Amino acid sequence: MKNTLLSLFAFISIATTISAQDSPLWLRRNAISPDGTQIAFTYKGDIYTVATEGGQARQITTNPAYDSDPMWTDDSKTIVFSSYREGSKDIYKVSAKGGEPTRLTTHTGNETPMAVLENNDGIIFSAAIQQDAQYGDFPGGTQLYQIGMDGGRPRQVTSLPISNISVRMDGTLLYEDHKGYEDPWRKHHTSSVTRDIWLYDSKSGKHTNLTNIGGEDRNPAIAPDGNTIYFL
Repeated sequence: MKNTLLSLFAFISIATTISAQDSPLWLRRNAISPDGTQIAFTYKGDIYTVATEGGQARQITTNPAYDSDPMWTDDSKTIVFSSYREGSKDIYKVSAKGGEPTRLTTHTGNETPMAVLENNDGIIFSAAIQQDAQYGDFPGGTQLYQIGMDGGRPRQVTSLPISNISVRMDGTLLYEDHKGYEDPWRKHHTSSVTRDIWLYDSKSGKHTNLTNIGGEDRNPAIAPDGNTIYFL
Protein backbone atom coordinates (compact mmCIF):
# COMPACT_ATOMS: atom_id res chain seq x y z
CA MET A 1 0.00 0.00 0.00
CA LYS A 2 2.84 2.38 0.91
CA ASN A 3 4.62 1.71 -2.40
CA THR A 4 1.36 2.33 -4.26
CA LEU A 5 0.91 5.71 -2.55
CA LEU A 6 4.51 6.70 -3.28
CA SER A 7 4.10 5.76 -6.94
CA LEU A 8 0.86 7.75 -7.14
CA PHE A 9 2.54 10.76 -5.53
CA ALA A 10 5.46 10.57 -7.98
CA PHE A 11 3.06 10.37 -10.93
CA ILE A 12 1.11 13.42 -9.73
CA SER A 13 4.36 15.37 -9.24
CA ILE A 14 5.58 14.56 -12.76
CA ALA A 15 2.18 15.38 -14.27
CA THR A 16 2.09 18.69 -12.43
CA THR A 17 5.57 19.58 -13.68
CA ILE A 18 4.67 18.74 -17.28
CA SER A 19 1.44 20.73 -16.99
CA ALA A 20 3.34 23.74 -15.62
CA GLN A 21 5.77 23.57 -18.54
CA ASP A 22 2.95 23.34 -21.08
CA SER A 23 0.95 26.16 -19.45
CA PRO A 24 3.47 28.59 -17.93
CA LEU A 25 2.14 31.18 -15.52
CA TRP A 26 3.15 34.83 -15.06
CA LEU A 27 3.02 35.78 -18.73
CA ARG A 28 2.74 39.56 -18.98
CA ARG A 29 2.88 42.54 -21.35
CA ASN A 30 2.40 40.86 -24.74
CA ALA A 31 3.01 42.80 -27.97
CA ILE A 32 2.44 41.59 -31.54
CA SER A 33 5.13 42.52 -34.07
CA PRO A 34 4.02 44.91 -36.86
CA ASP A 35 4.61 42.21 -39.49
CA GLY A 36 2.28 39.90 -37.56
CA THR A 37 4.73 37.02 -37.25
CA GLN A 38 5.86 37.21 -33.61
CA ILE A 39 4.64 38.02 -30.11
CA ALA A 40 6.95 39.51 -27.50
CA PHE A 41 6.06 39.03 -23.84
CA THR A 42 7.46 39.11 -20.33
CA TYR A 43 7.89 35.86 -18.40
CA LYS A 44 9.33 35.88 -14.88
CA GLY A 45 11.20 39.13 -15.52
CA ASP A 46 12.74 38.40 -18.92
CA ILE A 47 11.62 39.11 -22.49
CA TYR A 48 10.61 36.23 -24.76
CA THR A 49 9.25 35.94 -28.29
CA VAL A 50 7.09 33.26 -29.89
CA ALA A 51 5.64 32.81 -33.36
CA THR A 52 2.03 33.95 -33.68
CA GLU A 53 1.01 30.46 -34.82
CA GLY A 54 2.50 29.04 -31.62
CA GLY A 55 5.54 26.92 -30.90
CA GLN A 56 8.58 27.14 -28.67
CA ALA A 57 9.28 30.54 -27.11
CA ARG A 58 12.72 32.09 -27.46
CA GLN A 59 14.34 33.94 -24.56
CA ILE A 60 15.60 37.36 -25.66
CA THR A 61 16.93 38.86 -22.39
CA THR A 62 18.63 37.17 -19.46
CA ASN A 63 19.27 39.29 -16.39
CA PRO A 64 18.56 39.09 -12.63
CA ALA A 65 16.74 42.44 -12.90
CA TYR A 66 13.12 42.69 -13.99
CA ASP A 67 12.65 43.29 -17.74
CA SER A 68 9.19 44.27 -18.98
CA ASP A 69 7.08 46.47 -21.31
CA PRO A 70 8.28 45.03 -24.67
CA MET A 71 7.45 47.06 -27.79
CA TRP A 72 8.42 46.56 -31.43
CA THR A 73 9.98 48.90 -33.94
CA ASP A 74 7.95 49.19 -37.14
CA ASP A 75 10.36 46.92 -39.05
CA SER A 76 9.84 44.13 -36.46
CA LYS A 77 13.61 43.81 -36.02
CA THR A 78 14.12 45.50 -32.65
CA ILE A 79 12.39 45.27 -29.27
CA VAL A 80 12.26 48.24 -26.90
CA PHE A 81 11.73 47.36 -23.23
CA SER A 82 12.19 48.57 -19.66
CA SER A 83 14.56 47.14 -17.07
CA TYR A 84 15.73 47.75 -13.51
CA ARG A 85 19.22 46.37 -14.20
CA GLU A 86 20.90 49.70 -13.29
CA GLY A 87 18.84 50.24 -10.12
CA SER A 88 16.02 52.39 -11.51
CA LYS A 89 13.65 51.67 -14.38
CA ASP A 90 15.34 52.58 -17.67
CA ILE A 91 14.55 52.00 -21.33
CA TYR A 92 16.63 49.62 -23.45
CA LYS A 93 16.54 48.17 -26.94
CA VAL A 94 17.67 44.77 -28.18
CA SER A 95 17.62 42.84 -31.44
CA ALA A 96 14.53 40.66 -31.86
CA LYS A 97 16.97 37.78 -32.32
CA GLY A 98 18.58 38.46 -28.93
CA GLY A 99 21.98 39.87 -28.01
CA GLU A 100 23.39 42.62 -25.82
CA PRO A 101 20.77 45.29 -24.96
CA THR A 102 21.55 49.00 -25.38
CA ARG A 103 20.56 51.41 -22.62
CA LEU A 104 18.69 54.47 -23.93
CA THR A 105 17.74 56.45 -20.79
CA THR A 106 19.87 57.25 -17.75
CA HIS A 107 17.60 59.32 -15.51
CA THR A 108 17.63 58.32 -11.82
CA GLY A 109 13.84 58.02 -11.81
CA ASN A 110 11.66 55.48 -13.61
CA GLU A 111 11.01 55.62 -17.36
CA THR A 112 8.27 53.51 -18.96
CA PRO A 113 8.07 53.12 -22.77
CA MET A 114 4.62 54.00 -24.09
CA ALA A 115 5.01 53.86 -27.88
CA VAL A 116 7.62 53.41 -30.62
CA LEU A 117 7.28 55.86 -33.50
CA GLU A 118 7.47 54.76 -37.11
CA ASN A 119 10.50 55.21 -39.36
CA ASN A 120 12.81 55.13 -36.32
CA ASP A 121 11.59 58.59 -35.31
CA GLY A 122 11.95 57.79 -31.62
CA ILE A 123 10.33 56.42 -28.49
CA ILE A 124 7.56 58.01 -26.43
CA PHE A 125 7.90 57.33 -22.69
CA SER A 126 6.49 58.52 -19.38
CA ALA A 127 8.67 59.72 -16.50
CA ALA A 128 8.74 62.17 -13.60
CA ILE A 129 11.83 64.04 -14.81
CA GLN A 130 10.60 67.50 -13.85
CA GLN A 131 10.03 67.03 -10.14
CA ASP A 132 8.60 70.53 -9.68
CA ALA A 133 5.85 69.70 -12.16
CA GLN A 134 4.50 67.16 -9.69
CA TYR A 135 3.49 69.79 -7.14
CA GLY A 136 -0.28 69.78 -6.83
CA ASP A 137 -0.60 67.37 -9.75
CA PHE A 138 -3.19 64.61 -9.38
CA PRO A 139 -2.95 61.68 -9.64
CA GLY A 140 0.52 60.81 -10.89
CA GLY A 141 3.17 63.41 -11.55
CA THR A 142 4.64 61.83 -14.69
CA GLN A 143 5.12 63.66 -17.96
CA LEU A 144 5.41 62.41 -21.52
CA TYR A 145 8.80 62.56 -23.30
CA GLN A 146 10.41 61.53 -26.55
CA ILE A 147 13.94 60.28 -27.25
CA GLY A 148 15.68 59.03 -30.37
CA MET A 149 16.20 55.36 -31.12
CA ASP A 150 19.82 55.78 -30.00
CA GLY A 151 18.90 57.64 -26.82
CA GLY A 152 19.99 61.24 -26.26
CA ARG A 153 18.43 64.19 -24.46
CA PRO A 154 14.67 63.69 -23.80
CA ARG A 155 12.21 66.21 -25.26
CA GLN A 156 8.98 66.82 -23.39
CA VAL A 157 5.85 66.07 -25.42
CA THR A 158 3.22 67.07 -22.85
CA SER A 159 2.95 67.39 -19.07
CA LEU A 160 -0.62 66.07 -18.99
CA PRO A 161 -1.21 62.82 -17.03
CA ILE A 162 -2.23 60.40 -19.79
CA SER A 163 -2.06 56.66 -20.42
CA ASN A 164 -2.70 53.91 -22.97
CA ILE A 165 -1.07 55.63 -25.93
CA SER A 166 -1.41 54.56 -29.54
CA VAL A 167 0.52 56.28 -32.35
CA ARG A 168 -1.04 57.09 -35.70
CA MET A 169 0.90 56.75 -38.94
CA ASP A 170 1.20 60.54 -39.21
CA GLY A 171 2.83 60.69 -35.76
CA THR A 172 -0.15 62.07 -33.84
CA LEU A 173 -0.95 60.40 -30.52
CA LEU A 174 -4.20 58.75 -29.50
CA TYR A 175 -4.51 58.57 -25.74
CA GLU A 176 -6.75 58.09 -22.72
CA ASP A 177 -6.88 61.01 -20.29
CA HIS A 178 -6.65 60.73 -16.51
CA LYS A 179 -8.73 63.43 -14.81
CA GLY A 180 -8.72 61.86 -11.35
CA TYR A 181 -8.70 58.56 -9.52
CA GLU A 182 -11.52 56.05 -9.63
CA ASP A 183 -11.47 52.26 -9.25
CA PRO A 184 -10.97 51.04 -12.84
CA TRP A 185 -13.23 48.03 -12.14
CA ARG A 186 -16.20 50.11 -10.95
CA LYS A 187 -19.20 49.16 -13.07
CA HIS A 188 -21.39 51.76 -14.82
CA HIS A 189 -19.20 54.59 -13.54
CA THR A 190 -20.31 58.10 -14.52
CA SER A 191 -18.72 61.16 -12.91
CA SER A 192 -16.53 64.17 -13.64
CA VAL A 193 -13.41 61.95 -13.80
CA THR A 194 -14.56 59.36 -16.33
CA ARG A 195 -11.89 58.91 -18.98
CA ASP A 196 -12.13 60.07 -22.59
CA ILE A 197 -10.19 59.36 -25.78
CA TRP A 198 -8.17 62.26 -27.18
CA LEU A 199 -6.00 62.97 -30.21
CA TYR A 200 -2.81 64.99 -29.73
CA ASP A 201 -1.01 66.67 -32.62
CA SER A 202 2.58 67.18 -31.48
CA LYS A 203 3.26 69.66 -34.31
CA SER A 204 0.47 72.10 -33.44
CA GLY A 205 0.16 71.14 -29.74
CA LYS A 206 -3.60 70.73 -30.21
CA HIS A 207 -5.64 68.22 -28.18
CA THR A 208 -8.94 67.03 -29.70
CA ASN A 209 -11.58 65.16 -27.68
CA LEU A 210 -12.94 62.22 -29.69
CA THR A 211 -15.36 60.80 -27.11
CA ASN A 212 -17.55 62.55 -24.58
CA ILE A 213 -20.42 60.27 -23.56
CA GLY A 214 -20.30 60.45 -19.76
CA GLY A 215 -19.09 56.89 -19.22
CA GLU A 216 -15.61 55.39 -19.25
CA ASP A 217 -13.76 55.37 -22.60
CA ARG A 218 -10.51 53.41 -22.43
CA ASN A 219 -7.70 51.57 -24.22
CA PRO A 220 -7.70 53.27 -27.64
CA ALA A 221 -6.13 51.40 -30.54
CA ILE A 222 -5.62 52.41 -34.17
CA ALA A 223 -6.46 50.03 -37.02
CA PRO A 224 -3.86 49.36 -39.75
CA ASP A 225 -5.64 51.81 -42.09
CA GLY A 226 -4.62 54.64 -39.74
CA ASN A 227 -8.11 56.13 -39.70
CA THR A 228 -10.28 53.67 -37.76
CA ILE A 229 -10.13 53.80 -33.96
CA TYR A 230 -11.17 51.06 -31.55
CA PHE A 231 -11.70 51.58 -27.82
CA LEU A 232 -13.47 50.12 -24.80
